[in-house]
Amino acid sequence: MEPAQSEVNILSNGKSHDFGDDMGVAMKTLLDDDQFDDPDGGLENEEFLPSAEGKNPRFTDFEGKTSFGMSVFNLGNAIMGSGILGLAYAMANTGILLFLFLLTAVAALSSYSIHLLLKSSGIVGIRAYEQLGYRAFGTPGKMAAGIAITLQNIGAMSSYLYIVKSELPLVIQAFLKADPTSDLWYMNGNYLVIMVSASIILPLALMKQLGYLGYTSGFSLSCMVFFLTAVIYKKFQIPCPFEEFSANSTAAHHAVNVSSHGHEYTNGLVHAADDADSHCSPRLFTMNSQTAYTIPILAFAFVCHPEVLPIYTELRDPTKKKMQKVSNLSILVMYTMYFLAALFGYLTFYDKVEPELLHTYSRIDPYDTLILCVRVAVLTAVTLTVPIVLFPVRRAIQHMLFPTKSFNWLRHTAIAIVLLTFINMLVIFAPNILGIFGIIGATSAPCLIFIFPAVFYIRIVPKDEEPMNSVPKILAACFAALGISFMVMSLSFIIIDWTSGSSHAAGGH
Repeated sequence: MEPAQSEVNILSNGKSHDFGDDMGVAMKTLLDDDQFDDPDGGLENEEFLPSAEGKNPRFTDFEGKTSFGMSVFNLGNAIMGSGILGLAYAMANTGILLFLFLLTAVAALSSYSIHLLLKSSGIVGIRAYEQLGYRAFGTPGKMAAGIAITLQNIGAMSSYLYIVKSELPLVIQAFLKADPTSDLWYMNGNYLVIMVSASIILPLALMKQLGYLGYTSGFSLSCMVFFLTAVIYKKFQIPCPFEEFSANSTAAHHAVNVSSHGHEYTNGLVHAADDADSHCSPRLFTMNSQTAYTIPILAFAFVCHPEVLPIYTELRDPTKKKMQKVSNLSILVMYTMYFLAALFGYLTFYDKVEPELLHTYSRIDPYDTLILCVRVAVLTAVTLTVPIVLFPVRRAIQHMLFPTKSFNWLRHTAIAIVLLTFINMLVIFAPNILGIFGIIGATSAPCLIFIFPAVFYIRIVPKDEEPMNSVPKILAACFAALGISFMVMSLSFIIIDWTSGSSHAAGGH
């Protein structure tokens, strides 16, 4: 692939890489460039910036100049996504020890999965996830991989727009000092998500090239670090049992003094009715109807596998051993951030934590300045990320439905509108973000993490090198079986939970 053909590397968890001067990370979409050759202008241009005076676009160096440290950052950025917002809820429904065990297991299995991908790519010399599928199973394998990545991207966009639906009303409420119980139209999340989609996301999604939107992933990762810092800080500022903000005393919120444990709130607050002893005791192990969502949430949070091979391609002096170290270190850093976010979020609210952690803080003080800053940062990041994630989804649809057609503005626009309409409907009718994490984490995530890497490995590695009864092949087969079992069990539990009506509404645990 020539540098001039490069495209933005869109990540399956809704992130795009933030490239520095030394990065040069391989940039791809769901399908290879040669399948979209269009001498008359082709499909939408997904380069960062247009060429100037015949020069190649910036950040399209394919000589493998990305340093080890920057590769770790890129892969960590691929892993980090909106899934971090649901981890405290997962811990509340498993207990600290069970959550730690599951988090460790998913992280370790993700690392092993990357090992299988690197081994397979090293044998056939292919550095694209979908092309491994093609090499292993032909067109069906490539289509299966592409569909899984597309579903993952749709799930990521849905989770981001749900954050807009959930958090934007709270930001408006804080700025306008409005009554939390107000039914004003501009504090209705359903209206707001439609307005944001139509006025901001759609115009950006209609661009023929991404331009400076390619830089938003670094900002998004910074927002998540800011979020984690705020969660840790707030743990030591919010007493337990926490005291809920009174809807009848919004004018008195300035007198609220949220201090260390043991201090009293003043005006505008009422004590929660829960018994302090039971509410403030952390649980090491617990199981309930919501525990079934834990592994899907964790799987959703660790998906980065379609981006491993492009990052491997651009690693300076690339070897499988070096790339495995990059992967292990990235997973370890994200593992630490995930555990800290879950632990301190859980220890702040215990069993009162909501599926979207950031939303829970509004029950304490909807006008809190720090949380307001976090909300604004996260909202900005996710809003700018949605059009980036939409690009490869649209391109995959155009390839499947209109493979021989050149670029057409009407089709380009229509697909974007249909996608955003569909995603908005999902967001509006989804009871909470837990359903999005659960479904995507139980379908596309296990395919991308567990099943596909294992079956690709079994098919691609020659039998004369590793026969089917060899230990590596048996382990890979068990790994695929584990992924299939996990997917079936997770979907079954989630469906049972939904049909029994025990799924919690947003805003309650």
